[in-house]
Amino acid sequence: MLRRLYDWTLDKASHPHAERWLALFSFAESSFFPIPPHPLLGLMCLAEPNKAIRFALITTVASVLGGLFGYAIGYFLYESVGAALISALGLAEEFPKAACYLREYDVEVIVIAGTTPVPFKLLTITAGFIEMALLPFILASIAGRGFIFMVVGVLFRLFGAPIKAVIDKYFGLVTTAFLVLLVGGFLALTQLGHGTTQEVQDKCDLAESL
Repeated sequence: MLRRLYDWTLDKASHPHAERWLALFSFAESSFFPIPPHPLLGLMCLAEPNKAIRFALITTVASVLGGLFGYAIGYFLYESVGAALISALGLAEEFPKAACYLREYDVEVIVIAGTTPVPFKLLTITAGFIEMALLPFILASIAGRGFIFMVVGVLFRLFGAPIKAVIDKYFGLVTTAFLVLLVGGFLALTQLGHGTTQEVQDKCDLAESL
């Protein structure tokens, strides 16, 4: 299943409207779509390394706009749309914890989620639901998303062919590594403030309802 999704995503890199696909993937992934834009961004940078910065900027801008859409879902449509979406994405159990950490640590959580494989949509919808201040949300999203996508663009600009060869040959291991990073991202969220606000950490780890 993951391999088919990967191959389908890569097919879009050679599409005549690849930049539009990249923007669409980036926008949707920040609010409701399960496939991250990183593979598409990487292959487009590999195919045209001289446009790597342009592609990274497209991804960043579209991702931040998608994050605002996710925020709007949480703010205006949580009961009618957001709750069902979170459940469909398999994130219902994480939602109360995400809300708790966002209330306690604000922009730090958004930046961490933006720079790790933690589902960014979980935090964008949650941020809207708890009515997080909009300007800090936008700035944190730009910082987190901009950092990770520019890193991807630079890496593929410098080492594009070897990286793609590794992914194609060792797809299973790459997938496992991604899942390890995903778990690590969640652990990073749960360790915010560890040692100084243990009470907050315990409260959020035990959160089961809003």
